[in-house]
Amino acid sequence: MYSCTIIGISDRREQWFPPEILNIISRGMVFSGGKRHYEIMKRFLPEHAQWIDITVPLSDVFAQYEQHEDIVIFASGDPLFYGFAATVQREIPGIKMKVYPSFNSLQMLAHRMNLPYQDMRMVSLTGRPWDKLDEALIHDEPLIGCLTDKNKTPQAIWNHMVEYGYDNYVMTIGENLGNEETEQVGTFHPEKNYANPNCLILQQKESRRHPLGIPESDFHHLNGRAKMITKMPIRLLSLSMLDLQKKTSFWDIGFCTGSVSIEAKLQFPHLNITAFEIREEGRELMEKNSRKFGAPGITAVIGDFLEIDLAKFPAPDAIFIGGHGGKLKEMIALVKKYMLPGACIVFNSVSPESYQLFVDGITAMDMKITHTTRIAIDDFNPIFILKAE
Repeated sequence: MYSCTIIGISDRREQWFPPEILNIISRGMVFSGGKRHYEIMKRFLPEHAQWIDITVPLSDVFAQYEQHEDIVIFASGDPLFYGFAATVQREIPGIKMKVYPSFNSLQMLAHRMNLPYQDMRMVSLTGRPWDKLDEALIHDEPLIGCLTDKNKTPQAIWNHMVEYGYDNYVMTIGENLGNEETEQVGTFHPEKNYANPNCLILQQKESRRHPLGIPESDFHHLNGRAKMITKMPIRLLSLSMLDLQKKTSFWDIGFCTGSVSIEAKLQFPHLNITAFEIREEGRELMEKNSRKFGAPGITAVIGDFLEIDLAKFPAPDAIFIGGHGGKLKEMIALVKKYMLPGACIVFNSVSPESYQLFVDGITAMDMKITHTTRIAIDDFNPIFILKAE
């Protein structure tokens, strides 16, 4: 396929097109779209037109596309808004493509609500994880538009939000938008089964802003021991040395209560965070604390760090070592195998012995200490915060 035209349509049974698009359709020979699109568009197609269904696996669809020089493709709404046009560009780089958009579903829902939407944060959960919605919630976005799928339903989305304390939104759902026979728009009701396709808009009732620095007394502690937690000033200084605003994947080794991971997620919600802890009690602590402070999306891994299959987790470009059990040099050697280019390690040393262990481990791996800070909090012993790159 050398070129294609992608035409956005709505779910209306009676479509209207300007003369330019009608002319494109009348001259076309090969057409493509989903089964729903065919039912809507079949009366517009010229006689003897060939139709290629868009079904999975998409590799079969594109193999059929390659047999033709030009194809007219129908897609829902705006094909460049989480749509099929991006898929075509990815699968056939450099293709000559022209797009004729219609309103996307979130625009249509905003229209039904008479809602100005120029500042709306739009996210897609269609075949995607929770990451972008979590990021929008943590950022305290006042208006969020969300595309759904058969798993990330309005009910599932609401349950996920409430689990982390984000019940400070009103959810409005649009079902079958554009279909004059079955379209419905209304606020969320937990007992209702919503028809597909649907999308939703979240309107904030009140802000839930997160503080810069959570007092250690606010966390659930390991066996009630408040000393088993990274103190807030040290936690914030350690995170600043990790330079997380420029990073993508963060490993928190020996997370204990989860305070460092949670603080990192709240201040840098774009981060992919994987937290490791050898003690089984850490699982419950991370669950309780991440929900208490509204920090979804942290992957907690329980077990001996030196025995875990680390290859299945996103490779880190920032690492914090909060606990090492006397095996600091071994940890550094293992982490070095997975670190991305430009990655750094930050470690809090509470004794001369751990300080020297870290320096020896870094030196053995041909890395170097680039920053050292000494800090004392109240009547606690001084702590050295070391950064290696």
